[in-house]
Amino acid sequence: MPAVTATDVEYRYGTQVAIAASSFTIPREAVTALIGPNGSGKSTILNAIAGLVSPTSGQLDVSGASSRSRIAFVLQTTKVNEALPITVHEVVTMGRYSSIGELRRLSESDRVIVNAAMERMSISDLSTRHLTQLSGGQRQRVFVAQGLAQDHDMLLLDEPLTGLDLPSAQAIDAVIHSEQEKGGTIIVSTHDLAEARVADHVLLLSGRVIASGTPAEVLTASNLKTAYGAALLHVEGEEVFIDDPAHRPTDQRHVHQDRSIHIEASHDDGAP
Repeated sequence: MPAVTATDVEYRYGTQVAIAASSFTIPREAVTALIGPNGSGKSTILNAIAGLVSPTSGQLDVSGASSRSRIAFVLQTTKVNEALPITVHEVVTMGRYSSIGELRRLSESDRVIVNAAMERMSISDLSTRHLTQLSGGQRQRVFVAQGLAQDHDMLLLDEPLTGLDLPSAQAIDAVIHSEQEKGGTIIVSTHDLAEARVADHVLLLSGRVIASGTPAEVLTASNLKTAYGAALLHVEGEEVFIDDPAHRPTDQRHVHQDRSIHIEASHDDGAP
């Protein structure tokens, strides 16, 4: 059974169609890349899988996770209130909130999970640092670690490698592959053809699903021309280049979702 099955799903934001009627599947225990021009619907697909938006019509079945609470979603943009004295360790610990209940008392096993997630992202030495003291790459690693700290069967990453320094990109790439080796399902949105080409499965989007399948099946010159248009697609010999600046502003479709960090009083009476 696939991790995700979509049957004629359509998503709208008001009068704007984000995803026209589309059907596709996403395999289990694989790395799936969502690629397409800015505003093509990549974030909408991720939000839909995470249960944050509902289809206007059609049906989306997510069977790759036992519940939506076991889907870890790392958003592209996270806004942090500069006045909040929130540390790296506290942010990563938030990944346990869906499992530890309302009192939010960390057990020893919770602390082990949090520390392991930080170790995997090579941010243990930043544990007591305030988020505002971090570089963009370090901050992104913190939020990936938060996702890893959550009990999850699926990991959704919205453009996790865009604009990152090399160490941060390498750390996140390593986690993507280690998650798959552990039997997880990973879905990553990207603007980068090279990233999509090394995935197991690809969804090519442009306001609808243009093609779904292996990179060789999907990332053809014909499909890419349909998604990006002739003006943005350049073919030189056997190489294909896309002139599509990441994050080009658009008011036609859904803008990438922002997440704001809010900290509440913690009842953890133990040490980090």
